[in-house]
Amino acid sequence: HVQLVESGGGSVQAGGSLRLSCVASRSLYSGACVGWFRQAPGTEREVVALFYHGDNSKEYGASVKGRFTISLDNANDTVYLDMNTLKPEDSGVYYCAAELGRYGGNCDPNYWGQGTQVTVSS
Repeated sequence: HVQLVESGGGSVQAGGSLRLSCVASRSLYSGACVGWFRQAPGTEREVVALFYHGDNSKEYGASVKGRFTISLDNANDTVYLDMNTLKPEDSGVYYCAAELGRYGGNCDPNYWGQGTQVTVSS
């Protein structure tokens, strides 16, 4: 069983920044991908940022491109999400997720963290 533990959420004013961290209980490189998803009340969960191990590529949701950055610390099995120029519409629960033990083409996470709340006020 793999555990993903997020931290770093909180409340911030619009235009501010936050850094989310996710520590895994095993190597994040042992599978297809790792990334961040978010869900606001009454909406479906959406992709925020993904890192694909096969080609070291990154994918971002359209609404966060240019403002958010995903990065990995392999030595510490940690994935980060740096969020800048935050907007109220960025509010929601942010989930760390990873597809481990599988190497498919698309990112289909089989492990999820418990989520961390991000609230951006105007």
